[in-house]
Amino acid sequence: MHTATVFIELGSVILVLGLLGRIAGRYGFSPIPLYLLGGLAFGKGGLLPLSASEEFVATGAEIGVVLLLLMLGLEYTAADLVTNLKAQYPAGAVDFLLNALPGAAAALLLGWGPVAAVVLAGVTWISSSGVIAKVLGDLGRLGNRETPVILSILVLEDLAMAVYLPILTALLAGAGLLAGSVTLAIALATAGAVLFVALRYGRVISKFVSHDDPEKLLLVVLGLTLLVAGLAQQLQVSAAVGAFLVGIALSGEAAEGAHTLLSPLRDLFAAVFFVFFGLSTDPTSIPPVLLPALLLALVTALTKVATGYWAARRAGIAVRGRWRAGGALVSRGEFSIVIAGLAVTAGIEPELGPFATAYVLILVVTGPLAARYTQPAVERLGALRQRRRGRWAPADPSAPAAGRLPATAPEDGAAPDGVAQEEPAGGLPR
Repeated sequence: MHTATVFIELGSVILVLGLLGRIAGRYGFSPIPLYLLGGLAFGKGGLLPLSASEEFVATGAEIGVVLLLLMLGLEYTAADLVTNLKAQYPAGAVDFLLNALPGAAAALLLGWGPVAAVVLAGVTWISSSGVIAKVLGDLGRLGNRETPVILSILVLEDLAMAVYLPILTALLAGAGLLAGSVTLAIALATAGAVLFVALRYGRVISKFVSHDDPEKLLLVVLGLTLLVAGLAQQLQVSAAVGAFLVGIALSGEAAEGAHTLLSPLRDLFAAVFFVFFGLSTDPTSIPPVLLPALLLALVTALTKVATGYWAARRAGIAVRGRWRAGGALVSRGEFSIVIAGLAVTAGIEPELGPFATAYVLILVVTGPLAARYTQPAVERLGALRQRRRGRWAPADPSAPAAGRLPATAPEDGAAPDGVAQEEPAGGLPR
């Protein structure tokens, strides 16, 4: 009877996800917000709470994050990663200052103390690699010129978690300096070792993994990814970082074959991840903390847009790409919930859990919308402002004659790499 209940619940959830995905595809937007709202409907306090399949969904959600980061890693080589990290480390510092400090300040203003300030700083700092990877894929932007900039910031954040999480764990446990230092050293050594293997022996790993039989290739890649992710998690390093490094270690035919075979699995388990996020949220705990969470979400959404814009401008990306990069970074998700969960388990502040949940839920729903509409919205506002200026400006005798069209610049991607392209007439000024 228990197995039958699990099948019924899982079948209902997956069927609803499929229907929601169709609705999203029909209207041309990412299905992630609908998946999250569907999770709220199936969660505790929702319309149809699940009872038997919650444990399976939780495991599937963790696999979804791992597969999302693996597939993102397959898009780039180890050399690309090192080059981008060297070029973008100042963007990582700007990202920390603009997005961690508002969270820390909010916790102190709410009277939660310094440890809670460290917790909330991490919640507001880290973007959701899983959500952003899914959104970039849905919008067809994995090949865009601004995507390496976005990826570099995400990787810097994920690698920073190898430092942040051991420190936070030590603070929450009240551990001494020696114990915290040992945990941090283990985490850093593990991340460094995995990255070294990916850079030095990537070709050997690809040759070992590659196989003409799709079944064997699928099993080896999936098994290797889960193994490395589990070992990384066991050693206090993010499983997502481990999966990403496996992805960049693979190249050539192995990467192409793995990408083709794993895409359907990624889509399934990624949808499960977003549903689980909604399942873990009790709707009744959100209203009391909704207003302050909404204010903090607004502030840190703007600071993320500023971060992406600055980083893309520094990389020589045109104005359109800068706004796309900023909008893509807005989402928070899996890491923020993990950080808040550690604090809730430690009993730091009773309101911190619902507050972080409301905050992340707001940004994980609005993040995909920001990724899609930030650049068009800003361009529309810029065009409207220029029309208003033109309406009140005196006539210019040197202006083109009526009916003559002004010259337009090439679209994004027409200029050489590293050169900021000019925008069409009527666009935003630099």
